[in-house]
Amino acid sequence: MLGLVIVAVLGMSGVARADKAADKATEKKAVENFAAGRYDESLELFAKLYAETLNPVYLRNIGRCQQKLRHPDKAIDAFKDYLAKGKKISADERAEINGYIKEMEALREEQSAKQQAAPPVTPVTPVQPIPPPQTEGPPPGYTAQPAGAYPGTQGAPGYPPGADQQQPSGTLVAQPSQPLRESSGPIYSKWWFWTIVGAVVIGGVVTAVALSSGTSKPDCPAGVILCGP
Repeated sequence: MLGLVIVAVLGMSGVARADKAADKATEKKAVENFAAGRYDESLELFAKLYAETLNPVYLRNIGRCQQKLRHPDKAIDAFKDYLAKGKKISADERAEINGYIKEMEALREEQSAKQQAAPPVTPVTPVQPIPPPQTEGPPPGYTAQPAGAYPGTQGAPGYPPGADQQQPSGTLVAQPSQPLRESSGPIYSKWWFWTIVGAVVIGGVVTAVALSSGTSKPDCPAGVILCGP
């Protein structure tokens, strides 16, 4: 029975030594990261060591990492926890920690003043693209013609250079009316020819009827030389 107890004690001591060696390796790596300026990695390792061992000394190291990262509130909390939980803190070390706390309080006020003095950021409204102008068409009865489209305008064949009647390119001009085109064919196929003929015929008939009704005379009796009206 005594031998079993001795073996159990030796086994527990061996596990403790292994854990302590692992903690030392982790602590060494955390110190190396702190010295190299890798404060985030160092903070993570010191937080792990404190969670595993609950040794208050790691609270001081956590506070130092937060101090380097310029996190005043977190650094102050860690330093105050260390002063409250540490058992063998000398007067000089306590004064040093209090100096760190005052430094972080000043940093906190500085950061708060900068945040209050900074003007609010106004969101930038994107500039809307300007649509291209719409070209209006010419008024009814007009069309935009290039220079020289009509005779007598600038650019037309035979137009004398330097004349007063100048018409710039793109000027609105009235559309010339199209002349009436007469259909080709003999004259008796024209409608107006038969209209004239009809009018002449009707006029002749009316005249003949009027003459025949107003100039008729009675027959003279036999033996009379002259007949009066």
